Amino acid sequence: MGFCRNACTQIVICAGLSGAPENLRALNSVSAVCFLGPVVNLYHRDLGGSGKPPLIVLHGLLGSSRNWQSTGADLAARYHVLALDLRNHGRSPHSDEMTFDAMAADVLGWMTSQGIARATLMGHSLGGKVAMLIACRHPERIERLVVVDVAPKDYDLMGHQNDFAALNELDLRTLQSRGEAELRFEARVSSLGMRKFLATNLERDLQTGTWRWIVNLPVLTATLPMLAKNALAPGDKFSAPTLFVVGGKSRYVDVAADRVCIEAAFPSARIAIIADARHNPHMDSRVEFVRAVLEGES
Repeated sequence: MGFCRNACTQIVICAGLSGAPENLRALNSVSAVCFLGPVVNLYHRDLGGSGKPPLIVLHGLLGSSRNWQSTGADLAARYHVLALDLRNHGRSPHSDEMTFDAMAADVLGWMTSQGIARATLMGHSLGGKVAMLIACRHPERIERLVVVDVAPKDYDLMGHQNDFAALNELDLRTLQSRGEAELRFEARVSSLGMRKFLATNLERDLQTGTWRWIVNLPVLTATLPMLAKNALAPGDKFSAPTLFVVGGKSRYVDVAADRVCIEAAFPSARIAIIADARHNPHMDSRVEFVRAVLEGES
């Protein structure tokens, strides 16, 4: 299991044609992907399966590649699994820009830097929105799309305003431990699992002993209403194989109501429902989730 990180930020105009000469030769049939703005060099976690077809995994809001270690190791039986940290998350650099276009450009630029012309792309929640956008706008880069518990539609804040209030109210100057943070979150966040998840975004500075946020909390807080919106525009479409994996107890996808918007943008989509899972089926029902992803190839 390997860990790779490029910590610098780079201004790139045409991310799709950057990279080493050997990567350019591998990508000579891929069109340029042009975005104006800063493209950050994403951290990634290699979860195994080297030599197999690549599977790129994008986490959800306030998550990181670390959330996918166990499930990624299972999927490495079939794929070379590469889990990324989106900008302003995990070990990837921070940026004042937090848009779907910017996140998509980061992922495409990372693919080019790694010499990956095409891959299966999987995204959960926020990562699923980014994955859908990449697939629709740059289908030549995507072999297959897997979207985990999110639909191509606008959302309300789904309770995230309470999560972010809890994070912003936490006084890091007096914090002694993650456990103490979880207790302080309790006034705003009733779910113990969510409180523990939020606390994973804290790390201790080894030199000063004080706690700090791994995520770019001010930027994520400011852009939260935009991140709740649909990443796709009318007419966006991806016709290659697509799988939506939905938690049967999740509030994020109503299959009966959302099938119309899913099939409008993804006419080849199949929908797998994992009955006992909530918003994180890859963690709630890992065995069933892995089976659904692998069986969905056929």
